[in-house]
Amino acid sequence: MGRLIHIGFGNVVNTSKIIAIVSPDSAPVKRMVQKAKETGMAIDATQGRRTKAVLVMENSQIVLSALLPETISGRAQAEDTDTDET
Repeated sequence: MGRLIHIGFGNVVNTSKIIAIVSPDSAPVKRMVQKAKETGMAIDATQGRRTKAVLVMENSQIVLSALLPETISGRAQAEDTDTDET
C-alpha cells in the first residue's frame, strides 16, 4: 500500500493509486467530472467548497478536492522523499 496524503478536511488518498492531479478549469476536465458524477464514480471531498483540484485515480474514480493541485502534489512529493530516505 502506498502512503496516504491529506487532501483537505480530514480526507486522505493513497498516493500509489493517483494517476493525475489536474485543475478543474478546462472544459474536458469539467466534462470528465460531470460524467463521473452521473455514473457515481466521483468522490466529493470539498465539504461544499469550490473544487480546486481533481484527482484521477487508477480505478477511473475522480476525487474532488478544495486544495490547489500544487499543494496536493507537493504533499505527494514530500511523502515520496520521506519514503526514499527510510
